[in-house]
Parts: sequence; C-alpha cells; structure tokens
Amino acid sequence: MLGSTHGTLTTDSRRARVIACGEQPSPVVHGRPAEVDDLDVSGRPLYADVPDLDRFFRPESVAVVGASDAEGRPNTGITRQLIAWAERVGARLHPVHPTRQSVFGIPCSPSVADLPEQVDLAVLLVGDPLPVIEELAASKVKFAVAFASGFAETGAEGAAAQTRLATAVRRSGLRLLGPNTNLNAFERFRDDLDGPAIALITQSGHQGRPVFAMQELGVRLSHWAPTGNEADLETADFISYFSEQPEVGAIACYVEGLKDGRSFMLAADRAARRGVPVVAVKVGRTETGARTAASHTGKLTGADTVVDAAMRQYGVIRVDGLDELQDTAALLARARAPRADGVVVYSISGGTGAHFADLASEAGLSLPTLSSDKQTELHEWIPEYLNVANPVDNGGHPVGDWRGRKIIDAILADPAVGVLICPITGPFPPMSDKLAQDLVDAAEQTDKLVCVVWGSPVGTEAAYRETLLGSSRVATFRTFANCITAVRAYLDHHRFVSAYRSPFDEAPRTPSPSFRKAQALMRPGQQLSEHAAKQLLRAYGIRVPREQLVTSAAASVRAASQVGYPVVMKASGAQIAHKTELGLVKIGLTSASQVRDAYRELTDIARYEGISLDGVLVCQMVERGVEMVVGVTHDELFGPTVTVGLGGVLVEVLRDAAVRVPPFGEDQARAMLSELRGRALLDGVRGGPPVDVDALLEVVIRVQRMALELGDDIAELDINPLMVLPRGQGAVALDALVVCR
Repeated sequence: MLGSTHGTLTTDSRRARVIACGEQPSPVVHGRPAEVDDLDVSGRPLYADVPDLDRFFRPESVAVVGASDAEGRPNTGITRQLIAWAERVGARLHPVHPTRQSVFGIPCSPSVADLPEQVDLAVLLVGDPLPVIEELAASKVKFAVAFASGFAETGAEGAAAQTRLATAVRRSGLRLLGPNTNLNAFERFRDDLDGPAIALITQSGHQGRPVFAMQELGVRLSHWAPTGNEADLETADFISYFSEQPEVGAIACYVEGLKDGRSFMLAADRAARRGVPVVAVKVGRTETGARTAASHTGKLTGADTVVDAAMRQYGVIRVDGLDELQDTAALLARARAPRADGVVVYSISGGTGAHFADLASEAGLSLPTLSSDKQTELHEWIPEYLNVANPVDNGGHPVGDWRGRKIIDAILADPAVGVLICPITGPFPPMSDKLAQDLVDAAEQTDKLVCVVWGSPVGTEAAYRETLLGSSRVATFRTFANCITAVRAYLDHHRFVSAYRSPFDEAPRTPSPSFRKAQALMRPGQQLSEHAAKQLLRAYGIRVPREQLVTSAAASVRAASQVGYPVVMKASGAQIAHKTELGLVKIGLTSASQVRDAYRELTDIARYEGISLDGVLVCQMVERGVEMVVGVTHDELFGPTVTVGLGGVLVEVLRDAAVRVPPFGEDQARAMLSELRGRALLDGVRGGPPVDVDALLEVVIRVQRMALELGDDIAELDINPLMVLPRGQGAVALDALVVCR
C-alpha cells in the first residue's frame, strides 16, 4: 500500500463515488485536498505541490527549544553552532528553556508561547518532540527540526512513537524535518563560488560529507537537506523544491529508503520536466543492505528492481558509490548540454588511450573514427606513424610552442565530437603542466565538454590543484571509471530530457468500459481459475485462444470439433498454479478418442491430487512463436507494477525480465524490451522470422491499464506464456494466473 500521506483510494466503491458523484475525495496532495482531476483512475495523485521551503533554509527568525550554554552539555555545542549559523543567514535567534534567563547572553523565553515574535523555524533539542508540536502550531511556527533519535529506526515501539509524532504534525499544519536528523542544513556553505550549484539530500548525514567537501575543490553547494526518518518532510519534497531553484544545477541524493513511491515519482517527474539532473545512491540492492538501511532509518527499502525501474523511468541517475555521486553530480551541474554524442580520447600515450577507449566503449560511449580529412589535419602537428583516428595519440604533448593547443582545438572543431577526454595517468612535468594549461585554455573557448583524468595518487601537483581545479570549464576526475560513469550519465541525461514527456499528463482519470466487466470477475482473497483469468484478459482486449470449458468427456469431443484440431486440454480450477508439473496439460490432440481419453486422465489426476475443478478447457493449439511473460505484481512502496520478460516453463530459471511502474507510455514499454538479455529472440534467430513486437507492446500497454484500474485488487497476474507470433500475426495469451488481494 502507498503511504497514508496521500490517502490512496483502494476500494472500487470509493473510486466510483468520487468519479461518478463528484464526492470530495480525501487524498491530500502535499497539504491541500486533491481535486478529482489530480487523481488517476486508481485514486493515486497525478500532481504534487512544491513545498515552499524558503523560510526553512533562509528563516528570518529561529527558536532553539532546549537551548543550553552549560559546559559539558550536548545541547551547548549545538546551540553555539546555531547561533553562528543564524548570524550568517541574518536570522534573529531566540533560545527557549524553562529555567534559564539567558543563553550565551541572549534573553531566553520559558516556552514557545512566550516567544517575542512569530518564528519561521523551531529547532527542537529535546528528547521527546511530541509535546512541543501543539505549542508550535498554536504559535503558527512554519517549520521544525527534530534531532531526537529513538523512533522508527529502533523497532516497533519507536515506530509507534514516530507514527504519533507524524499524526500530530499533520494536525498542526507545520512541516517537520526528522526525527533522527542532524545539523547538516545549518552548515557553513562557501559563498565565494560561482556557477550552478549542487543541492544535497541525505538520510545519513555522514554520507553527505564527500559531496559537501567538494566546495574545497571549487564546486558550489547551495543546500543540504538531512531528512532522517522523514516523519513529515521527505526526499521527494526536497527534490521538488530544489528542482525549482534557479541556482541548482543538479541534485545529489543518498537514499536509504523511500517514504512513498508515488510522491518520489512525482518529484522526479518535476525534475525531469525542468531538465534538472537527479543523481542518487540508493542502498538496499542486497538483502544485507536493505536490512541495515531499515535499522538505520526505519524505512521500507522497496524491492530494489522496482526502485531501480522507477528511477530509470524518470531519468534519475543511480550510482553505486559516494565518489561516483560527487563526480557525476558535479559534472551534470556544471556542464552545458552536449552538441554531439561522440567522445574523443586524447592521450600522450598509446597504451593509455587504448586502455581508456576499451573501458569507454564497453560502457556504451560512442568513440567515432575521425574523418580522413580530420586525421590529415592532425598529422600536421602529430607524426604520421602515430594513430589519430580515435584515440588520438600525440606521442607527447608539445611543450615549447603552439602545436598542442592547435591539436586540441582541431579535435573540438569536429562536429561529430561532443566530448574530449584526456587521461593523464601520472604527472610528467613540464609536459603534463603544459597539457593541463592547454586543455583549460581550450575549454574556456568552447561550448563542448572537456574532461581530464588526473591519475596521480598524490594529488598535490600544481597542474592539478591550481590549473585544472582552478577552472570551472574542465571536469576533472581521479579515476577512469568515475570519468566514464559521469560522461555516460551526462549524455544519457540530456538525451532523456530532450525527449521526455510526462506520463502523468496522459494517465487515465476515469475507468475504461472494461473495468465493470473485470470487476465482476474479482474474487477477493482467491486465485481465479484459468478460465476466469482469461475472461479477465478478454475484457481488456487481450487475445486468448479459441476455447471452451467442458464438464464431460462427450462435451470435450464436441468442443474439440468446434475449436478445430489439433487441440490442447487443461484442467481448470482456482487451486491450480502449475498445471504442467502435475500432468494437468495435454497438447497436440488430433482425434476424438485422444480427447475423450485426455478428459478422463485429467479429471482422474485432479481427483487423486484433491484438486477441485470448474471443468476442463479445450483450447485451440497455437503455432509456435516466442514465449514471453507479462504480469502485474503489487509493491509495498509503488503499488502495482508491470513486468515483461522471457516466458515459458523456464521463466523462474532464466529470470530475464524488466519492470515498470504505471503510468508509463509506449516509449518505456519499448525500453523494457531493450533491457532483456534475450531481446534478440524477438528479431528472429537461426533463421526464425521476427515476431510481432507491436502486438507484444500492445499487450504490455493493456496490462498496464489493468494494473491501473485493478492493481489494488490484484495481488498477482501472470500471462505465461504469451505466445508472440511472427510479425503481423499478433500475440496470444495461452495461460494466465490471477490472484486477488
């Protein structure tokens, strides 16, 4: 189920009343009642307001509840830091303590109610913030920060305490950061750096330190949101807010668990619409990582494949390490949009160039061969015996004259080149010094991306510390891998946003005519028989074989003659999950006697196994194609999800599948197919014809509609196999399993 923050509609009756009768719906979209037009057909929100966090990050007045100046008290150091921060941002600070007249010489109020003015932000340095929330609400405080721990990260008792806190906050109308957070929002940010900034979101304060430290390398940071346990304000709120800030060039996130799948998708959608890159480390790829994250923040980490798919749908760039996070976010924040996708590797060593080119090509970067005219031009300054096709090997960058800059400018002038990468595996002065300066000078004169990998383990060289890091136009990396990861993300991001169309704009808001037919087939808490499951597919226009459900041997013979030989016969009953393993499927029957015998054998097996049947299906035998699986499952964070993959009896062995979270368009359905390892099977292999990919995509889109309209009623739906026939002949659902919630 999705989180109660958005009040998801999960019953058909409520959904029908809202749509048909105009009843005021109960969902809340970030603090305001949702209108009917704000909801998709499942009752989930299609829009989220951007929270106004200006007064959180730049308050005019601040109250510190629990302020202290007593030596040895933990709150004393925090109070001192907040006083310094308030002075930097120009905020008036008011200590609050029931027994103190003043704190660090500042007059102290005994309670929030006694504050001399209405404050924008209250920082709660108390063990239990719950009793203070009502006081803050009465005083019309806009924001509060709760540092206290001991909530959902500690187990069931702490989770109950966090629920009580979240409920009180919702009633109060204020917005809360935390609990289990820290002082990262109130750090000292450098104000002497120019250019687009990185906005940082972390659920663990320590994990944001490497990104924050990039200011010392000249990379600007504008905000840091340490979200903690997210009883109220969550990662999605800050993504939405940061994507609207003109100074933010990229958003960097460290995420341990998402609070609500739909709110995250809406926030990522907002960033994608505005072209703001979001780069994220999301822990929980493994069972151990997921378990540790839960113990730290008390969050559901979500099925990692679903989280990964949702990020991919909305262009969120997922990286693994904090070093990748900082390098990728910095590049995306500062680099201009690419003029071309081509990457040229320029190196003073043939071995270095070849090594880097191998890694870059393996990662999917395009390294085009430079034209013969361009190679001839480069050989004016580079000896003929050196390769300049790409990688460009200069044999040693010219030091004593102008030729080095000429080489770089000539490469950048090629219209097929969008990125120039120069790997310098170690300092070799004065050659490496001159090379670094020429690269910086060229970067200042071009709108194309220039990257340098400075591989020296020392990192104290003047060419690195002063020349390269002193330029905001050169992207400098310390490793090949991080450079390649960042450049690939840079090209992918701009390709993605240039073609992006929000799926929320086209999401259905009212039920299709199929919905009522399908609703009548639902059996809450039960598994449908294959016959009933196929009726559900028919209701949504998904093709199934000609078939009849029979209850006698004589009827099976009549059905076979009407369906047409050869036929397939299957036992049909609500308790049957794997018919093949039980011997409850007979294929290739070509005569009445075979059909009669098959009927008796199937019913005998069912009787022996204690399986209740609603009958036996006599089905058309479909010619061989490519067996696929298309299905729906229900994720705790994101709700219904749609899966497509290679199907048949080996589906659980091959595990070759792709997943998406509705709503999504045909472009994402096609992208799902491209992610399959067995994608080539659809194009025809070993002389086989290509299959009807368009028909397969249509089934995926129709199943998505089922997921949207029935996803809260369906625990599991599997069409397996979906036989995809040769091009132009369609796709047929040969079997289906439906389990109702």
